[in-house]
Amino acid sequence: MINFMRAIASFLTSLIFAVWLIVIATISIQNIQPVSLKFLTFQSVEFPFGIVLTFSVVTGLLLGGVLPTLPGKFQRSKSKKSR
Repeated sequence: MINFMRAIASFLTSLIFAVWLIVIATISIQNIQPVSLKFLTFQSVEFPFGIVLTFSVVTGLLLGGVLPTLPGKFQRSKSKKSR
């Protein structure tokens, strides 16, 4: 039964990831025009929207996977009460 539940969890994770990739690919293909990012007084070189979107998603996935493993204020505080 546990193996079945793990298989379902893996399947659902893969399905969500596949749908997310399809959505990113569709948005990227439909928006080919170049964009430039502006932050305060800085402006980047113009890149196609798909590259900017892909870079943003990959950066978010990497940070979301790495930050919880770092010690310090990124970790959740443990409950003081023992249950």
